[in-house]
Amino acid sequence: MGMVTAIYRCTRDFPDDERFGLVSQLRRAAVSVPSNIAEGKGRASDRDLLHFLVCARGSINEVQTQLEIAEALGYASHDRLRELYARAVEIARLLNGLIKALRPTSTSQAQSPKPEA
Repeated sequence: MGMVTAIYRCTRDFPDDERFGLVSQLRRAAVSVPSNIAEGKGRASDRDLLHFLVCARGSINEVQTQLEIAEALGYASHDRLRELYARAVEIARLLNGLIKALRPTSTSQAQSPKPEA
């Protein structure tokens, strides 16, 4: 959630002609991360949660890409965008850990006895 508010604050200073372009895309992708986590957590199964965590990971990857574009276009200071990028990298790392923890491992599936027909 902190990254979302930081991105909203940062994008206030982007050029006005980006309001419906990069500003909108970046804000939407940022909001999508905690929204997907919340939706997945509210679902009935770990499988559903896993699906929404993967969606959140896709959104954080979008955020990273859009921050790089904003930097290349000079829409905010290098330091400010690098700080946001570092937060996005940390969130991606945390999401990857959660996804890995929830994914069934092939060894546990191979060791599980199969039901008799």
